[in-house]
Amino acid sequence: LRARAALRKAAVQRYLWDDGKGIYTDYLWREGRPTERVTAASLFPLFFGLASRAQADRVAEVVRARLLKPGGLVTTTIQSGQQWDAPNGWAPMQWIAIVGLSDYGKRALAQTIARRWIGRVVSAYRSTGKLMEKYNVVDPSLAAGGGEYPGQDGFGWTNGVLRKMLVLDRGAVADIRCASPVANDNLPSSQPRSGKRPNAAR
Repeated sequence: LRARAALRKAAVQRYLWDDGKGIYTDYLWREGRPTERVTAASLFPLFFGLASRAQADRVAEVVRARLLKPGGLVTTTIQSGQQWDAPNGWAPMQWIAIVGLSDYGKRALAQTIARRWIGRVVSAYRSTGKLMEKYNVVDPSLAAGGGEYPGQDGFGWTNGVLRKMLVLDRGAVADIRCASPVANDNLPSSQPRSGKRPNAAR
């Protein structure tokens, strides 16, 4: 298992790291080249501890300059009309970014993403009475759209990510508490995430 993990890590570095742009990208294997597109998926190697400290620094710079929007992180910089592209943001990608950046010491940027996302979700909840699958993070006055089906209400990943963020940062939004007192006592563990630490020395 360790040997396979090492091979996967080497493949990520070889095929997905774009040194010119300072990000990880998708790889077009039929064409033998990277896509060169800036997306929030560039943060997965940070989340899994695969990036070097220098690579994490560069990814953070690109994220701040290209993906950070008033409502959190936009998924891509592409305006295609599809739901996984701009101007939409999705809860799982916010969490991947926040944890990955925090693990590499980029806590200020991680907190900025978290607070902007919390503000976007809570604002929509206060005006609609519901949590949603995805959000327009570029213009918080507009609803998210695109894709092959209507926007979905509720949605576990939005609920779960927001709940965890509010536990970790109780000062992010005033007067937001769960109806169950037990849920409000769900403090984060003081133990580090198991099985992963970034390669800070490389």
